Amino acid sequence: MNWLSSLLGNLNYTTVFFLMMLESTVIPVPSELVVSPAAYHAAGGNLNIFLVILCATLGADLGASINYFVAYYLGRPIVYRFANSRLGRLCMLNQEKVEKSEKYFDDHGIVATLTGRLIPGIRHLISIPAGLAKMRYWTFLFYTTIGAGLWNCILAALGWYLHTVVPEDQLNDKIMEYGEYIKVVIMLLVVVALLFFMSRHLLKRRRGA
Repeated sequence: MNWLSSLLGNLNYTTVFFLMMLESTVIPVPSELVVSPAAYHAAGGNLNIFLVILCATLGADLGASINYFVAYYLGRPIVYRFANSRLGRLCMLNQEKVEKSEKYFDDHGIVATLTGRLIPGIRHLISIPAGLAKMRYWTFLFYTTIGAGLWNCILAALGWYLHTVVPEDQLNDKIMEYGEYIKVVIMLLVVVALLFFMSRHLLKRRRGA
């Protein structure tokens, strides 16, 4: 994908927004290689770190909304048909991945739109089961914004830190190397978020009883 390499090599607020919008649909754009390098440049004074996070989050919101409305109005049969199509496979999509995101949504309810944004393999698809379940759009957008914002803050912090320790020609390799540490942080955040919402739900039930 020459166009993708060109955009990744020319990161600014517009390209960050556009690439993160694509990443939140079904286009295989690695968000780690968008937000972290942009934050790396921000640490060097070329961009503003807060605007990088804002543009990335707004782009993610738009991409997730596209998935949401497609699923909401077209329904499961067409979503599955696309996932199993040649174009779907080119987007690294299949029915099993969609079903996995649906199961995660069914298991965790509306909070899945927040925590799901932090889990690799689920992050860009979690908006599909939200649309299929006819979840209220503004509730969906609220949780999506929080989840996407947290994810982008993690990636931005990584890029900002790497500016102090590696030259730019080693940046992408180091981002992938630190990927395992990011996964640990993500899982801790997901566990904390799930415990918070579960405890709040239990408290409400006890008060109601």
